[in-house]
Amino acid sequence: MSSVSAFTNYFVICHGGSSSQIQAITNNIEKTLRNIKVRADHIEGDVSAAAWILMDYGDFIVHIFNEASREYYGLEKLWLDAPQIDFEEDTPDMGR
Repeated sequence: MSSVSAFTNYFVICHGGSSSQIQAITNNIEKTLRNIKVRADHIEGDVSAAAWILMDYGDFIVHIFNEASREYYGLEKLWLDAPQIDFEEDTPDMGR
């Protein structure tokens, strides 16, 4: 992002399938980063409505959407000039 944006180096864009999943994603990001002493400069959005949560950490900004909002706003399309890194974590089978 730094090649096309003066306000941040990275966007992390993801979505959850339900309000509770979006809230869990938000809480997990916040807790994980707090454990390494990284705190958000600003968090915006209503976690209970969970259409779009923005977590501003300065060098990177995390966008957490519900699926409809992610498609509607299309942030990936707005930043086509920025390099993109696709990431999917392989979740190990937890014996379920």
